[in-house]
Amino acid sequence: MEKIRVGVVGATGMVGQNYVRLLGSHPWFRVTHVSASPRSSGRTYAEAVAGRWVMDEPIPTTVANLVVADAQDVQAAAGACDFVFSALGMAKPAVRQLEEACAGAGLPVISNNSAHRMTDDVPMLIPEVNPDHTSIIPFQQERRGWEGGFIAVKPNCSLQSYLPPIYALMQSGYEVESIIVTTLQAVSGAGHPGVSSMDVIDNVVPFIPGEEEKTEQEPLKILGSLQEGRIVPSPSPTVSAHCTRVPVIDGHTACVSLTFAGQIPSLDQIRTAWRGFLGAPQELRLPTAPRPPLVYREEPDRPQPRKDRNTASGMAISVGRLRPCPVMDIRFVALSHNTVRGAAGGAILSAELLRAQGFLGR
Repeated sequence: MEKIRVGVVGATGMVGQNYVRLLGSHPWFRVTHVSASPRSSGRTYAEAVAGRWVMDEPIPTTVANLVVADAQDVQAAAGACDFVFSALGMAKPAVRQLEEACAGAGLPVISNNSAHRMTDDVPMLIPEVNPDHTSIIPFQQERRGWEGGFIAVKPNCSLQSYLPPIYALMQSGYEVESIIVTTLQAVSGAGHPGVSSMDVIDNVVPFIPGEEEKTEQEPLKILGSLQEGRIVPSPSPTVSAHCTRVPVIDGHTACVSLTFAGQIPSLDQIRTAWRGFLGAPQELRLPTAPRPPLVYREEPDRPQPRKDRNTASGMAISVGRLRPCPVMDIRFVALSHNTVRGAAGGAILSAELLRAQGFLGR
């Protein structure tokens, strides 16, 4: 099939670079437009990121010579691509305004930003968990008068590690009442240059601004229901989060304890639910969908960021250390690659889902 033309807005930052890297050989999408701040516009992409390309792989040759546009030039994007990934590094009101301008110009927007995560007619997608939330898009378009354009977002990177395993248990009929989660979040989650080495080496920072609120609130929207053209957050489970920054480059770890509302499954039943879990991306055989999406590690000291973050090219979630909890019902450890599954890769998987559902493409 003819590849769909893609733009990356905010292409020179760390998340934008990851989009460019991951899309370099994508079977459905090709990058035809890159944009950034005015200081980068007018130069080739290779020139704009010279000295600050932080990916392990070289710049894809198909993108290196694209001329960087000004991110504020929505018409340039509308003329060069069929939809955009938003990786903007601006204040939330400015991000909201620019994403809405793109959607108003007929461009679908799949965003890595938080500006619209809690907007009640914008789907916040983990494709294995809530693929049905894309059905809100026609209501969003009608309400806002957008033809062709819409906004969909991915959630905070910390959620990717622990929410899919919990959802897999809920899908198996085990109702979850409450969750306590401690996230051990990699420094790459703060972007580049990010956290000062003097702050994080030989240290754990027990505060990330806004992170605990996102970790506690966003799961309820993802698990919510569609009612009268809006997404109504689920009243449960209750989530209590401790979010910390640790001296790890990539890979967010979550230490989870949870209580069930009804039947308490055995540890074997939980492992069976995890190992058998498949979502819409796997059923649709989307190009970047990990199969299986959840990988259970039997070793007593796994998962570990260095050993497990790149499972299924960074798109699978590793789970381990399942055991009883003397305070709640069970506890486990989960891990996901925060800059792949938790950022650009997760948004690309959402775009694949939207394309398979007929929302993207000419």
